[in-house]
Amino acid sequence: MTDSLPVALYTAAQVRELDARLIAAGTPGFELMQRAAHAAWRALRRRWPDAGAVTVLAGRGNNAGDGYLVAALAQRAGWQVRVLAVGDVQALQGDAALALAEAQACGVSIEAWHAEAPLHGVLVDALLGTGIAGAVREPYAGAIATINASGLPVLAIDLSSGLCADTGRVLGQAVRADLSVTFIGLKLGLFTAEGPDRVGTLVFDDLQADPGIVAQVASEAVRLDHGSLARLAPRSPTAHKGSFGQVLVIGGDLGTGGAALLSAEAALRGGAGMVSLATRPEHVTASLVRRPEIMCSGVESTYSLTTLVERADVLVVGPGLGQAPWGRSLLSLAAQCGLPQLWDADALNLLAAGGVQLPTGCVITPHPGEAARLLQCTVAEVQGDRPAAARELARRYACVALLKGAGTLVAAPDGRLALCDRGHPAMASAGLGDVLAGLIGALLAQDLTPFDAACLGVWLHAAAGERLGEQGRGLAAADLIPVIRQLLEEQSPCLK
Repeated sequence: MTDSLPVALYTAAQVRELDARLIAAGTPGFELMQRAAHAAWRALRRRWPDAGAVTVLAGRGNNAGDGYLVAALAQRAGWQVRVLAVGDVQALQGDAALALAEAQACGVSIEAWHAEAPLHGVLVDALLGTGIAGAVREPYAGAIATINASGLPVLAIDLSSGLCADTGRVLGQAVRADLSVTFIGLKLGLFTAEGPDRVGTLVFDDLQADPGIVAQVASEAVRLDHGSLARLAPRSPTAHKGSFGQVLVIGGDLGTGGAALLSAEAALRGGAGMVSLATRPEHVTASLVRRPEIMCSGVESTYSLTTLVERADVLVVGPGLGQAPWGRSLLSLAAQCGLPQLWDADALNLLAAGGVQLPTGCVITPHPGEAARLLQCTVAEVQGDRPAAARELARRYACVALLKGAGTLVAAPDGRLALCDRGHPAMASAGLGDVLAGLIGALLAQDLTPFDAACLGVWLHAAAGERLGEQGRGLAAADLIPVIRQLLEEQSPCLK
């Protein structure tokens, strides 16, 4: 749970600008460094109150200065303290040099790092912070590898060294922290790509920054929480099924009928007034047995699909669709409609293959592999800069792009970017994307904009998975649907 954190997410450059503005407004840089050290020390003591020993691994920039001040605080508290300096301490300048002098004045033991140097207590990562651009080089790479192999608890100051603050990409080597304390503004890379695997528990401290100054710098993205999500309007006592749209799910080729049925059921439980399902005739009986409220029709061709499309308000295309002629023909018809649509799964693979064009104003929900095909690049390139990939998908296809994965991103063609940091590893299970597609379709049918529907849908989906994930492995996609319904009622009550 991270809903106590701010919603604004920044790049490293934006946080440096915030820092510069705070200093220009009258807060000395060394005072900000002292506040950061105190925040890190408080978090360390809360997490490991009886540790009694710290080993600080310090680099050469302001991140090292934070580490030296933490060492001084630990020394004054009577802990066993040792600083291993990676690089020449004589190269420290400005506030970092002042921090070194304070640690020395307190009697902190400082020695040069080497691979055989013994490590004790809590390890404090004060090596690189946000100042790194390219791949981590020696001796820092070796120091990071030693930290990760130590088996000792690790506190990262501001950001795990070797993690890109903007993208969450590991720059060759990155510290795997148990606790990270970050300052002034949340960095986007803490929450997406490999960031969540390296950060551990995240603590934020604004260092008493003036909110007016912070507001002068526009954030890169917004983190989704209760306060930043759109809400469905309460329902009138005279409401009827026609008031909340009809969702038509198109998919479910032979062998994958369950995907389309999961999507249709999620649309029903997500509040759509009516839900139809166009699938293979072989799947109609199973659909009626499982969920008779869904109007299931067996379709063999576009001719039998046309009437269903004419009655629909929103299309969800792709779950279990396949890439055979049957699926291609149905997608071709959907692409010619002027309805709000969500494309997922094989609809995206067929879009990437060419021969069909996505209508404007739609939502797409690719995982990294599908995104790579749509962008004609590698999965590694997508994961290397997920925010850029999400924005490029939105721009290239004139749509709202929801890029799944750790730290799911929602990008709009106008440049807006939102991130969902909810979820649980138990969600690594087949069919969850089908549930998400149907849910967003239902929210579109209830008159949310594509961007708002995608943001609310992914948050509900991830929060449901987080709640169910507490029970451990074995989460099935259908398990999410009743929990999503409950969360939706908590977030947007049906009655005033």
